[in-house]
Amino acid sequence: MHRPTLWAAAAFVVLLLLLGLLSLLVGSGSTPMGRAWDFLTGDPSARADAQIRLAVMDVRLPRTLAGALVGVALGAAGCLLQAVTRNPLAETGLLGVNSGAALGVVIGLTYFEVTSAYGVLVWALVGGMAASAVVLLLAASGRAAGSPLRLVLAGSALGATFHGMTSYVLLGTQSTFDTYRYWTIGSLAGIKTSETYPLIPLIAVGLLIAFCCVRPLSALALGDDSARSLGHHPGRIRLIVAAAVTLLAGSAVALAGPIAFLGLLAPYAARAVTGPRMAGQLVLSALVAANVMIAADLLARIVIRPWETPVSVLLAFIGGPLLIWIARSQRMSTAGVAA
Repeated sequence: MHRPTLWAAAAFVVLLLLLGLLSLLVGSGSTPMGRAWDFLTGDPSARADAQIRLAVMDVRLPRTLAGALVGVALGAAGCLLQAVTRNPLAETGLLGVNSGAALGVVIGLTYFEVTSAYGVLVWALVGGMAASAVVLLLAASGRAAGSPLRLVLAGSALGATFHGMTSYVLLGTQSTFDTYRYWTIGSLAGIKTSETYPLIPLIAVGLLIAFCCVRPLSALALGDDSARSLGHHPGRIRLIVAAAVTLLAGSAVALAGPIAFLGLLAPYAARAVTGPRMAGQLVLSALVAANVMIAADLLARIVIRPWETPVSVLLAFIGGPLLIWIARSQRMSTAGVAA
């Protein structure tokens, strides 16, 4: 990575650590910031206070870790998907992950009487993975196997189908709809450490595949013919990258519900610094998204205190106007995607 990218990455890492610390100190409840700081610095009286320990270790720490993981996963997934489809408006929902996860949650709630948050997470992950697997199979078949158009069309068609199936099941089950409505709004509230840890290996594998695909993706940015002349197989690259996106986006959606705009906008901030350098884009996209996710979660706790705003709502307020601006900006809509 060139020097500006390294400096930017270092700055975002420092900012992420500061936001993480602030996330441990600030909450929607009545625990004072000073007492939370005393707990973190080892003050005996604060350490002995069960209420402070509950607020910091059982409520804020898990959601801070989850926010960082969800941000990294969605940022990297969005960067990969935009690069592999050469579409600056591509986002993780194109592979059917969101709609598949929603259908999985509804099936688990309705037909398998899932009651725990961990059970909802498992069904969301299974649904998202299954939907994306079907999309990959459809995209890999036929004479135009692995083409970006086939990938997007298969994801859009299957997503619409799963959305209709989800709506059909929800119409007849009020209790399922109540739980599903809470999950689909997108929030980090109530996440437990036991729900976060099982997804870390999946996100790690997705990131590993992503970084292994940096060189092929850089060749693919020059066009399919150029990639073939350099010894790469464009269709195979797209399918491998789509599998990485599935692991990353599926884990994020299962953990926090559908989070809009984050995977779409983070790559733009990264490309503004790195240009067409794929490795730099991937690193900065993940770091930018992680910072934005934790910052949005912090705001979600305090804007209507003592209640909380779903983090997806805040991201939508920010992401909507930004997306309109990007769509109207020719320079931004092409920066680094097809370079």
